[in-house]
Amino acid sequence: MVTLAEVARHAGVSASTVSYVLSGKRSISGPTRERVEQSIKELGYHPNAGARALASSRSNIIALMVPLRTDMYVPVMMEIAIAVATTARTHGYDVLLLTGEEGPAAVRRVTGSGLADAMILMDVELEDERLPLLRDARQPTVLIGLPADTVGLTCVDLDFTATGALCADHLAGLGHREIAVVGEAAAVYERHTGFAVRTLEGLRGRARELGLRLLHRPCEGSYESMAGALARIFDERPGTTGFVVQNEAAIDPLLSLLRQQGRAVPEDVSVVAICPDQVAAQASVRLSSVAIPAHEMGRRAVELVVAKLEGHGSDEVALLEPELTVRASSGPAPNAAP
Repeated sequence: MVTLAEVARHAGVSASTVSYVLSGKRSISGPTRERVEQSIKELGYHPNAGARALASSRSNIIALMVPLRTDMYVPVMMEIAIAVATTARTHGYDVLLLTGEEGPAAVRRVTGSGLADAMILMDVELEDERLPLLRDARQPTVLIGLPADTVGLTCVDLDFTATGALCADHLAGLGHREIAVVGEAAAVYERHTGFAVRTLEGLRGRARELGLRLLHRPCEGSYESMAGALARIFDERPGTTGFVVQNEAAIDPLLSLLRQQGRAVPEDVSVVAICPDQVAAQASVRLSSVAIPAHEMGRRAVELVVAKLEGHGSDEVALLEPELTVRASSGPAPNAAP
């Protein structure tokens, strides 16, 4: 491993000069700085992270809190986490991944220990228990998700209320009047997880405006739970011709069950999903869908938190506009007027 002393000898300067070039604590002449930087490059020197943190009182680490719950679709959460990590590296930061369901305890651990310079939080609930601590924390924080009260917070998220409304608009425009929503697991709604609750609010609000009949049934995502939910839907609303699915795990079981029942997609029923494009495109019927912009959410969160670290960020709510891609799974309602 190349040492700071070796860089100094190679550049023909003192070790303290190399240290000042790295830390920026003193002004170094242009030619000397260039000579030191060239030596660092040629020798492949990497400053010791611990020593750098002690010298600057910064860890150059961003803590990412992403509870990996069994009732959440982990691939999307990990795609966001990867986007956070790769974007953070472009700004010179590493990411500390915290995956436990610790709630406020995890926030206290980070804020009290100096483990990280900043925090990014996922799996945000409307009345999240972590929020009071975040508002008082000295470390800059960004939420990937939208709580009920955003005062004093910086948040980035897909506009899930608009997403729900967009799905209702699409099906209504095709003549569907009775729509069923296959939602996340019941526990997601019981926790008042922001994205799920806001999507449902958007669907219900637009359904009222358009005079649609809307039925919502949570689903664990297994074949058995989807079979039970589908049986209930058609028992209670036999005229249902449109489905909105916000549960990636339930997509394949739903399509399989509809096929077994002799209901053709989209001739008999239409299906619109809120899911990653890859999931929609690889389903047995290519699904009309609103994509989850996981990479953009992660990237924007890092940009916002780095701006705060650099002293020019401010509290804001950045909502990404939903986009619906029409594919093979949605078509005119079978009883729609020509």
